[in-house]
Amino acid sequence: MKKKIIYLFFISVSLSFQGKIQSPSDFWNSQSDEEKVAFINGAYATISTLKNHHQLEVKKQYMHNDNWIEPYYIRRFYEITDEYRSNEVGYNLKIIAMHMDAFYTNSDNLMIPVLESLRIVSLIQDGERDKANLRLLKAQRKYNN
Repeated sequence: MKKKIIYLFFISVSLSFQGKIQSPSDFWNSQSDEEKVAFINGAYATISTLKNHHQLEVKKQYMHNDNWIEPYYIRRFYEITDEYRSNEVGYNLKIIAMHMDAFYTNSDNLMIPVLESLRIVSLIQDGERDKANLRLLKAQRKYNN
């Protein structure tokens, strides 16, 4: 029964999107201010939960090995996940939402996915302008072809 419900859900979603392909900016701009903040809050919570869960699993796996050193790829994974969350803004997610609104006013950014724009905006908010600008240029090149 669950499979049928899930199948019907995906069919209904697919039918509702036929002919209505939205750009990421259209999706973002169609949301209310409360929905935008809820989206950002959900993205932040998901990223934080995944990172914490991963850290616990790594710790469990290597708990009894005193000579173990965390590999670079794990540290790099944590660095990347941290780029999606702004530490400077704290819990005032309206600031991030306003900056994402501004981000999508630039026609070069219309096709950049919402999570990638969140990453760029969060980097800017944390004062990492060079890294944010590099990400922005790469995203514009990738999604505007």
